[in-house]
Amino acid sequence: MGDDALSAGAVARRLGVAVTTLRTWHQRYGLGPSHHVPGQHRRYTAQDLNRLELMLRLTSQGVAPAEAAARALSSVSAGLLAAPDRVGGGQVIPLGPVAPAARGLGRAAMRLDAPVMRAIFEGEVAERGVIAAWDEVAVPVLTGIGERHQATQRFVEVEHLISRCVSEVLGAVPRPASSPRVLLAAADEEQHTLPLEALAAALAEAGVASRQLGARVPPQALDDAVTRTGPAVVVLWSHTAGTGDIDQLARVREHPHPPLLLAAGGRGWPATLPAGVAQLTALGPAVSLVQAAVA
Repeated sequence: MGDDALSAGAVARRLGVAVTTLRTWHQRYGLGPSHHVPGQHRRYTAQDLNRLELMLRLTSQGVAPAEAAARALSSVSAGLLAAPDRVGGGQVIPLGPVAPAARGLGRAAMRLDAPVMRAIFEGEVAERGVIAAWDEVAVPVLTGIGERHQATQRFVEVEHLISRCVSEVLGAVPRPASSPRVLLAAADEEQHTLPLEALAAALAEAGVASRQLGARVPPQALDDAVTRTGPAVVVLWSHTAGTGDIDQLARVREHPHPPLLLAAGGRGWPATLPAGVAQLTALGPAVSLVQAAVA
């Protein structure tokens, strides 16, 4: 059991709560760690974690904390402790096998708990790097929320708040002091820019400076930006088919001073791209491709 026992920080990430919340539940209701090794901090066992998950489910459903704690402490049957992991109106975010931090982020998102969302994602970025934090934590949760919105036409507020929290953390990644040679822009009328923010942060982490123009960049504005900055790399992002007009890519390629690398990111572009345009399919390979172009 000792090898499987978890620290308070690890449990907080899994549950999507603050460590201070765990401390309060321990002090007030006795829902604390039970595994103890002399000379070390107590750690949470699997049974402790099950009880805490039940406590979180019950309080999320409006049960008073004291009553929820009593029910969690008295729930010794395997069936009850193994109840489905549901948060907020029976919604489970995200589905399938995911990193523990992703489940915690999803729980915090459903509670609209911005400080905890920021703390979880910030911790993952600091510990594992931008690419792993994005691919294994942020993307599964954002995808799960998007799927539930499509199915229910709800949770727009959840999607907006978690996007803002993830954006804030990505924006806080230190940027290189060198002059940017990479230009990142969303296609004309494209409003989804969070993946571009992830790319900018991952590039910064790798020591590559970039300039991000943001959402809904008209073709003429992109032309002007290429003329004024002379980038070695241009990445144009399209999230939906309605914004993935390949004429925008062709226009950059035909610029009097085209970039060394022109890349299309996002699922909005058609399967066949203009000659000389690279297709970006994932964050890690995108960073490697851009790094090679500016080396």
